[in-house]
Amino acid sequence: MRIFVAGHGGMVGSAILRKLQARQQAGQDVTPLTRSHGELDLTDQVAVRSFFQDERPDAVILAAAKVGGILANDLYPAQFIYENLMIQSNVVHQAYAAGVQKLLQLGSSCIYPKFAPQPMSEDMLLTGPLEPTNEPYAVAKISGIKLCESYNRQYGTDYRSIMPTNLYGPGDNFHPENSHVLPALIRRFHQAVQEEAEEVVVWGSGSPRREFLHVDDMAEAALFVLDLEPETYRRETQEMMSHLNVGSGVDVSIRELAEMIARVIGFAGRVVFDTSKPDGTPRKLMDVSRLTRLGWTASVGLEDGISMTYQWFLNHHDDRLREK
Repeated sequence: MRIFVAGHGGMVGSAILRKLQARQQAGQDVTPLTRSHGELDLTDQVAVRSFFQDERPDAVILAAAKVGGILANDLYPAQFIYENLMIQSNVVHQAYAAGVQKLLQLGSSCIYPKFAPQPMSEDMLLTGPLEPTNEPYAVAKISGIKLCESYNRQYGTDYRSIMPTNLYGPGDNFHPENSHVLPALIRRFHQAVQEEAEEVVVWGSGSPRREFLHVDDMAEAALFVLDLEPETYRRETQEMMSHLNVGSGVDVSIRELAEMIARVIGFAGRVVFDTSKPDGTPRKLMDVSRLTRLGWTASVGLEDGISMTYQWFLNHHDDRLREK
């Protein structure tokens, strides 16, 4: 089976590629197919059509997306909605036109309403207003779900969608301004140790709760869902509500997260919470019961995952810290 991994250079795509390569090395009939952005611009309809007509993969994993933190989403909303809509539309339609029957699209937990009941189940989709700061991105990812469902409904394809919680791990973004909370705290505590600082300041009260999933677990879940028999997948989904949540099913407070990262890195100073800064949404936890019933659960514990991520950071941080 030739599987096109769109977005193989990103944190999630590269983790999926590693899992596929491991399967290939183990003798399974799997051949990953990749193209860099320089080789194939997924927003270019003509280029995507030519690629699919020439290569005709057996399956597609759509991990490519324009992503960023709150600041980037706020500054470039038009780019976030346009590029993600174009990537999804081109890949899904041209995959169908080339006869590809199996496709897995990766989304985000931001598709759910800002004040969705906790934990957030798949049925919460389209039940309320989205978080304003990343609404354009969220609308694009919701459109990706509905695109896959509509092609399944009209053309009988087997296009699936999974919505991961907050991801972290090798290949993460540690930029000081636009990284997410976990890699940002790893960088901050690391620098505090290097500079022998007495305290580290964390935004907010530390009370909001967040769920985190190691990217290797995410990659395993993606291939697990892709491998499911159609009848099994349909057992836990609906025709026009077919996406599956992917997460650890466990959340921690930002205070607990900061203290855990400090412990892993060896910071012995004070952790101070700046309550003049915003907390954001009080809680974001995914309901992963459907995926659990299908037979998959996360295996990487948060503290172990942070330790592995910090080791990766130490091995790569010279390059990453220069990305300013």
